[in-house]
Order: sequence, then structure tokens, then C-alpha cells
Amino acid sequence: MFQVGELIVCDHNGVCRVLDVTQMPGLQKGVLYYELEPVYSKGSRIYVPVDSEKLVMRRVSTAEEVEELLEAIPEIETIGIANEKKREEQYREVARRYDCRGWVKIIKTVHMRKKSRSLEGKKITYIDEKYMKLAQENLYGEISIPLKIERSRVGDYIRDRIGDKEKK
Repeated sequence: MFQVGELIVCDHNGVCRVLDVTQMPGLQKGVLYYELEPVYSKGSRIYVPVDSEKLVMRRVSTAEEVEELLEAIPEIETIGIANEKKREEQYREVARRYDCRGWVKIIKTVHMRKKSRSLEGKKITYIDEKYMKLAQENLYGEISIPLKIERSRVGDYIRDRIGDKEKK
């Protein structure tokens, strides 16, 4: 069970602060709910059952876990599916896990596709763009917290880290 004040990742809501663990008046007695506030949407409130098996809920990555992820980025594989529909299915499957490694996988895949399509004089597809934005918002939003940097600076921070590593 998460504690009041703790930061968690809650499915499609992203990083949230646990404000309370409470019963909801008028709903099933004995069922506890988390009252959550999305970190990047101040003033919003979300109520989710504590024992929900439908939603991904986990603690925000620690600084150590983020450092391990950043070190592993060059080795994280991309999604190597040529068929557009099947690639979208794979994007969706990876995104459902709300996991940092999965977000990196999507970002790397779209980045590589963007490069190769650019050489052909083409732009990235709507689906690539959609999942790139989703992956960046979720990844940057989560890892900005243990890194203690603004979410808007995370992309540059990662590029600098990867660039530094490749120069060594």
C-alpha cells in the first residue's frame, strides 16, 4: 500500500502524489481508495481503488534506477516491425506497462524511424508522433523527479548523457 505524500506512477495519469487513503461515501463499504493529485496537473483529483488490478500503479523510479536506465539506453532494443499496423500494436502493448524502459524503447524506435524516413524525404507518421509524445511525457515526467531537474530539460539531459558516453 502506498503512503500519503508518496509519489507514484498511476497508469495514464502519470506521476501522482498520494493525498489520502479513504473510503468513498455512497460507494461499497470497506473499499479503500487512493486520492491522487497528478503532479503535472495541479488541482486535479483522481480516486482509484487501492486494490485495483486494472490499473498500473507503482512507485516512481529512484535516482539509482534512473542512473541504471540512462546507462542502459544504448543497449535497449528498438521495435523492429516494418508493418505499420503491427508496429502500432507493439507501441500500444509497450505503452500499457507504463515502464521507463518501454518508454525508452518507443522513443528510440521513433527517433530511428524519423532519421531513416527523413533520408527518404518523408516525415514520421501520425502514429509514430503520437507514441513519441506519449513516451516522452511519461518518461520525462517520471525521471525528472529523482533527477531533480525540470521535465522540459530531461530530453537534453539524456542526449547529453548519451553523447558523453559515446565520446568515451
